[in-house]
Amino acid sequence: MKIGIVGGTGDIGEGIAMRLSPNHNVVIGSREEEKAVESSDVCYATVTKLGLPCSVSGYSNQEAIDRSDIIILAIPFRHVEPTLASLHGFENKLVISPVNPMEKRDFFVYTPPPDGSAALLIKRLLPKETRLCSAFNTVAANKWKALNETLDLAVPVCGDDSLSKATVLDLVRSIPGVKAYDAGPLAVSSMVECLTPLLLNIARFNKMKDVGVQFR
Repeated sequence: MKIGIVGGTGDIGEGIAMRLSPNHNVVIGSREEEKAVESSDVCYATVTKLGLPCSVSGYSNQEAIDRSDIIILAIPFRHVEPTLASLHGFENKLVISPVNPMEKRDFFVYTPPPDGSAALLIKRLLPKETRLCSAFNTVAANKWKALNETLDLAVPVCGDDSLSKATVLDLVRSIPGVKAYDAGPLAVSSMVECLTPLLLNIARFNKMKDVGVQFR
């Protein structure tokens, strides 16, 4: 599968690219193609240094969409609306939202839009022909990028289309050490998104790092 990552030069996007590129063709996207190329070079060097295969390239966000079957929106919540307004070609694509709307106050707070969740906002903004799932919401960027560490994490996946959800579940499971779970329809995404500020609060108040979730 060809995986395009919109906003792929950030820590989360770059980390997911590192984890997926040994088994999939990954296209890192950015508003500035030069940054995407630099990020893809870093990804390739990091992955191949461990003796793993790596298929990764860097292009503009739009080119990443055009070249890919699956699109991961690795962008901050505040950039969702302007970013999607500037891009096109999402029709008949499978889009994955790892977006978590939250704010840092005295502690981290979940701040969903009126739609109910970032995923449901994205659904409203994308063309009707787009298939949308939420996934990757609960994994810290540092965990993705620590390739020398063996992962032991769970990723909930939400979506309304069963075939699309099955595809995303398989994609997540292609990352060694990561288990994927069907969490239900897209409307459940709010319950998953709010886990991230909770995990950040647990990490902060207990002096922990990169807290994740697992289901036993």
